[in-house]
Amino acid sequence: MTRRIYLDNNASTPVLPEVFEAMRPYFGEHFGNASSIHHHGQETRAVVERARDSVARLLSCHGQEVVFTSGGTESDNLAIAGLVAPGDHVITSTIEHHAVLHACKHLEDIGCEVSYVPVDGRGVVDPQDVSRALRPRTKLISIMLANNETGVLQPVEEIGKIAAGADVLFHVDAVQAAAKIPIDVGRIGCDALSISGHKMHAPQGVGALYVRKGTPLQPLFYGGRHERSRRAGTENVAGIVGLGKAAELAMQAFECGGDKNISILRDRLEQGILAQVEDAGVNSSHAARVPNTSNIYFDHIEGESMVISLDLKGLAVSTGAACSSGAIEPSHVLTAMGLRTDRARSSIRFSLGKQNTAEEIAFALALVPETVARLRELSPVYKKQTVYS
Repeated sequence: MTRRIYLDNNASTPVLPEVFEAMRPYFGEHFGNASSIHHHGQETRAVVERARDSVARLLSCHGQEVVFTSGGTESDNLAIAGLVAPGDHVITSTIEHHAVLHACKHLEDIGCEVSYVPVDGRGVVDPQDVSRALRPRTKLISIMLANNETGVLQPVEEIGKIAAGADVLFHVDAVQAAAKIPIDVGRIGCDALSISGHKMHAPQGVGALYVRKGTPLQPLFYGGRHERSRRAGTENVAGIVGLGKAAELAMQAFECGGDKNISILRDRLEQGILAQVEDAGVNSSHAARVPNTSNIYFDHIEGESMVISLDLKGLAVSTGAACSSGAIEPSHVLTAMGLRTDRARSSIRFSLGKQNTAEEIAFALALVPETVARLRELSPVYKKQTVYS
């Protein structure tokens, strides 16, 4: 049986055993609707509010400012669509997740204007580009905290000051940052911030949106008065409990240096690969990054072929490329950074989780170089270059 090592945690993380155990009772004996006033309902209402407080502590905010959602995409959409109206101007960046980019495209369709600020070769937004993009009708700035493909951290505190000075709302997509680095919404200066459960070892199908007290938010759904009338729909109690538990575990990990342990493993992986593989490099190596993410280019190969080859040998990684109408397109993040199309297509994302071990990194270091070498041997372009070099 093939051994399986999972290094694609930015796509989704496994639910930690402690999280699953916390959720288990709410699939069975504790089944009440949290809006009901009888014992069963109030029992589940209490655990929802405890989870809300746990998420609030993770984000350094008040529990009443946390809105539970179905995940990062809904949180992003609720913030973006819920804070602007036709005729408003929005500023975002070229490297945002599609949950933001496609939401902004919808805004353009309904009469908003959207400015897309660029990034430099490291994948970092210049706050002055955000400042220069401001207009009299600017209503919202939406910039991610950590990029999902490169792990690069954006200067959101500086951008938050620009937004505050211009009296403009500021939304931060923190889906790939939550539980990886400490987050303080007060220091960032944002009015809304999105997180997702399945990126931080909670289950899929649950997330949260921080909404600063007093910020007017138009709901996406209409129904009951759930989540203080900001998000209609019966609460996903088990998922919310899982998110709350994952938030608690993240806080404990920060206190005992768990984030530093992941960073050590990530750096060991990067250094080991670069020491063994020629014509390879780390994208955004000179930028501040979350501790778990490494995006490495391997010249003279196709990233999709490498993902498939590694998977057949038991190692799960990803490219970050999207498949549209049967055509593989290079990553919009890497091309926005100025990478050549061939280098963008040869880039592989390795993303670690709390469950990964030093032994698994050693397994990857044994597998990646030999896989790159084999794929290059099969490449007619690489063979030709080798012959004439």
